[in-house]
Amino acid sequence: MDATTFLVLISALLLLALALGLPVSFTLGGIAVLGVLYVWGVKGLFSIAQTAFDEGTNFILIAVPLFVFMANILRCSDLADDLYHLVYTWMGRVPGGLAAGTVVICAIFAAMAGISSVATVTMGLIALPSMLSRGYSKQLATGCVAAGGALGILIPPSVIMVIYGTMAEVSVGKLFMGGLLPGILLAAIFVAYSLLRCLKNPSLGPPVQERFSFAEKLRALKGILLPSLLIIVVLGVIYTGVATPTEAAAVGALGALVCAWVRRRLTWQNFNEALLSTLSITAMVMWIIFGAVAFTHVMAYAGATKVFQDAVLGFGVSKWWIFFGIQVCLFFLGMFLDPAGIIMLTTPILVPLVKTLGFDPVWFGVMFTINMEMAYVTPPFGFNLFIMKAVAPPEVTLDDIYKSILPFVGLQALCLLLCVVFPEIALFLPSLMK
Repeated sequence: MDATTFLVLISALLLLALALGLPVSFTLGGIAVLGVLYVWGVKGLFSIAQTAFDEGTNFILIAVPLFVFMANILRCSDLADDLYHLVYTWMGRVPGGLAAGTVVICAIFAAMAGISSVATVTMGLIALPSMLSRGYSKQLATGCVAAGGALGILIPPSVIMVIYGTMAEVSVGKLFMGGLLPGILLAAIFVAYSLLRCLKNPSLGPPVQERFSFAEKLRALKGILLPSLLIIVVLGVIYTGVATPTEAAAVGALGALVCAWVRRRLTWQNFNEALLSTLSITAMVMWIIFGAVAFTHVMAYAGATKVFQDAVLGFGVSKWWIFFGIQVCLFFLGMFLDPAGIIMLTTPILVPLVKTLGFDPVWFGVMFTINMEMAYVTPPFGFNLFIMKAVAPPEVTLDDIYKSILPFVGLQALCLLLCVVFPEIALFLPSLMK
């Protein structure tokens, strides 16, 4: 069987398995095993097992459970209560201020946690009922929480970036720094959108009536101290080159424990729940990685990756048409698959093509991540949309959530376009790293 036929057959099996709803990890691993048996026989199984084992012992992957544990500890530390009180006192009297402030809190949590679900769940339980009870539009309130929560994909430290960097063999530290300015830019776009809509139509986000003295506002600022310190330490040691992302993850996990202890929330029950949740999420991620590595191994050795690359380059179009074609394909995949699965499916095929086209691998990784952030909130199967439905009050329907997120998906696309037109947004900080 030639490489072209092998690629077509493997792709057909993959699409069929995904259409049947089979888990991505076992789909990739199962197809890899079938491919090895067909091409090399039973002796080839040892090769993919060894490859998967070698990848699983990659030092950088230790950052995954550490960042997830850090996020789970922060979730139970009640830092969000102080942050929301800060937003309420300082921004509550501005039309749309609570919505804009919710996005800011989500960005802060993104810079502490590494996964998007923490901010989405936390703000869905705290900010969403508060905004709805004060007359905020359901669509504006739910959209801000869902889209703001997804910032955890882009703003470092990001577990998705760790996975992408591992699969694409790109510096995770540079990916982290590359995602920082685009993440801040996207958060600023969300904030500006919320404020401008409410300034134009105050009924969408009426200002709160309660007044606070300047002394009360100053006291509320203490809520930002612990989060700021944790963010500065974790990102600072990566940026300055003092620590690798994995070592920074260990520092962050320890810092999260200290935060929970200072707030007297470090109970055995919370600690146990954080460990169990970390174990569950890490196991899921590692199984996906094992399956993807085996799949990549088979595709590469059978020559299928080279066939795909030659076919795309054979179109004879500009590299930018190919780039935007890739982004459109990733966007549509994001409607139906989770970001980790998309990374595992596409990275082995796309990264060699991107390098051949001459795109900066860090810049492309950031563009990929922005697209994966869109995947978290794109109907019909955006992960954050179902989290929102689970934590939202009963009067908020799934249809409300779907409608609420559409403007924010457009804003995410705008951010991606800005980073394409001005690549320095993503490349400035990585270029300064030691």
